Amino acid sequence: MTAENIDLSALEELLAQQDEPQLSPEEFKTIFRNHPAGVAVVALQHEGRPVGFTATSVISVSAAPPLLAFSLASTSSSWPAISEARTLAVSFLADHQDDVSARFATSGIDRFADGGWTPLPTGEPVIDGAVSWFRARVVQRTPIGDSYLVSLRALESNLTAAGDDNPREPKASPLVYKNRNYHRLGDDTTI
Repeated sequence: MTAENIDLSALEELLAQQDEPQLSPEEFKTIFRNHPAGVAVVALQHEGRPVGFTATSVISVSAAPPLLAFSLASTSSSWPAISEARTLAVSFLADHQDDVSARFATSGIDRFADGGWTPLPTGEPVIDGAVSWFRARVVQRTPIGDSYLVSLRALESNLTAAGDDNPREPKASPLVYKNRNYHRLGDDTTI
């Protein structure tokens, strides 16, 4: 059985058969709430309109080939668009963009109505002023638990807020999320 053909109910049944004790959902969430994570907006064009959401689950998977991934709940309003997407953009937010993160995390609103984004020539929306972004092709959607792990191959990137002294180092710090609060990293936090 490969990851592509495991359905969600089969995985849940397999996990339920294990004799090992496991954490409750609340215990699990408590640990990850206290683990800081960078904040990104994942965005794409779907049926002629932009779709996007805030993600703190973006991870680097491999440098060669350049792969990254994020997870998304199967109940997310963005899942239908992601389930059909061929390409998308991942914008890593700057420390002053907590309002952008909050907007893209809010359900039931037009997250793009207030502007602050620009479509790439290929159509994927990127967030203006973000520290950096990737344009990526969806490689795989793997059902895991009540979510999907979406694997991507990076096609293009831009360090949009590059520093004058070092074009590989951003001017802005990244936005960080920990225990339901936004945080900024400054030079005074360097050890």
